[in-house]
Amino acid sequence: MDTTDKLVAKLDFEPVRKVFRNEAQNFTTWLEQNLDVLAERLGIDINLVEREKKVGDFNVDLECEDGEGNKIIIENQLEKTDHDHLGKLLTYLVNLEAKTAIWVTGAPREEHQKVIDWLNQTTPLDLSFYLVKVEAVKIAGSPSAPLFTVVAAPTPQDKVVGGDKKDWADRHFKRMEFWKQLLEKAKSKTRLFSAISPSRYNWIGTGAGRSGVNFNYSIGKNSAVVDLYIDCDRETGAKNKAIFDALQAQKEVIEKEFGEPLVWERLDGKRASRIRKNFIGAGLATPESWASLQEQMIDSMIRLDKSLRSRLAKL
Repeated sequence: MDTTDKLVAKLDFEPVRKVFRNEAQNFTTWLEQNLDVLAERLGIDINLVEREKKVGDFNVDLECEDGEGNKIIIENQLEKTDHDHLGKLLTYLVNLEAKTAIWVTGAPREEHQKVIDWLNQTTPLDLSFYLVKVEAVKIAGSPSAPLFTVVAAPTPQDKVVGGDKKDWADRHFKRMEFWKQLLEKAKSKTRLFSAISPSRYNWIGTGAGRSGVNFNYSIGKNSAVVDLYIDCDRETGAKNKAIFDALQAQKEVIEKEFGEPLVWERLDGKRASRIRKNFIGAGLATPESWASLQEQMIDSMIRLDKSLRSRLAKL
């Protein structure tokens, strides 16, 4: 027998209804507790707000938020997609003023996939629609596990297809302006981020002297963060935890050099780790606070670099 036969197991599929007999009680409950699995598959942040959120006479399966506080709605349907659930998806999105709609189904119809693609192409840039197929799988007699496959999702090209649709959402313009101001202020104080350009995204980053380890600024509606993000090991994450642990062992002296306490997030169960300084109560939604916030973020970044870079080089 080929030795690979002992190393590679067969993936067995079984009816998703066999694993989750009741959609609301079993599957939605499981997803509520394991949103990180879906979030990783989609490549977006998903944080639970409320299950079975009332929307008039209806209930949305899961109301969530992304990392910036924008609403996400999730509609589950373990059977074939139908017009009823498509209508609910749009109803919840509009009435809750959500920015992202995720339709999880056991059997996506081609006709509905085309609708989701069309919505991604023709709606404003800040709206996103996902159609996700869920299947139940087992490996070599293991317990059953859901397998998510993204059938339809927004792409940068989708929003161009809409022709005269708005190219930039208001928050993208705000981010560009915020980063432009911050980077301009930083030039007279540090060479950090001197090669970085303003971005429409909610974060900008630069290297910390070690591949996969970065210093980042991030901005939300009413908050901001300066952090060291450790993700040099994209396979097991073990090196990320080792670097974090080595730095945390020096926490007292690092925070003394930094000048104040930091938030230490090992993020057990996730691949990366981070060390950060939070700013609460000011952000994109308060332009009058930008100047002061930018100064504080730059000052914190300089101190974070000073207290961590040399130690990272020795690890």
